[in-house]
Amino acid sequence: MLITFIRSILLYIIVLVVMRLMGKREIGQLQPFELAISIMIADLASTPMADAGIPLSNGIIPILALLVMHLIISVVNIKSLKAREILCGKPSILIYKGRIDEKTLRKERFTINELEERLRGNNVTNIKDVDYAILETSGQVTVIKKQNKREVTPEDLGIQPEYEGITYDLVVDGKIMYENLKKLKKDYKWLKKHVNKFKIEPEQALIVTINEKGEIFCQEMYNG
Repeated sequence: MLITFIRSILLYIIVLVVMRLMGKREIGQLQPFELAISIMIADLASTPMADAGIPLSNGIIPILALLVMHLIISVVNIKSLKAREILCGKPSILIYKGRIDEKTLRKERFTINELEERLRGNNVTNIKDVDYAILETSGQVTVIKKQNKREVTPEDLGIQPEYEGITYDLVVDGKIMYENLKKLKKDYKWLKKHVNKFKIEPEQALIVTINEKGEIFCQEMYNG
């Protein structure tokens, strides 16, 4: 029992490291070759994990081989447009200039109901509002609305909004984010001074953030 437990932990760590090396895509954004490798890695890890009689190397070596294969394919994918087209395919236009392309729908085995579902996922409830709908190689659908149905932007109104930049975490779950403090050229003393204004210590905060304007948000950690 203990051996199986240890083997499972080792295989989990190896699979986790391999998946991290493969990149940061979400499952829904994986290309076909990436999804195939991910499924194979899971299958290879499960066999020696469940059967203590199978050497760990029987799972580890094929997993590492798949990682090497993935890295090679990724390089080829970057270097060659033709290889990219073969491995990943090409985007397909499901709606072109407001008209549904039935031929493309049939080719991609897409039903009208599935198309409507994907449009709703893009906050579009009426097909007539769509100018283009593109089925990406990852399987996701990109929707471009008709010009008069798009959200109004500050540029449309002739407004120049203030620069917002990004918000930095300074404390998360009571842990001080020293790296972010360093980026902002601040130190713990400065942080303590500002967090104390909320009548708590930095280590008592659930989260402390600061934006480009210097506005600080702080919430105390619940200790119930």
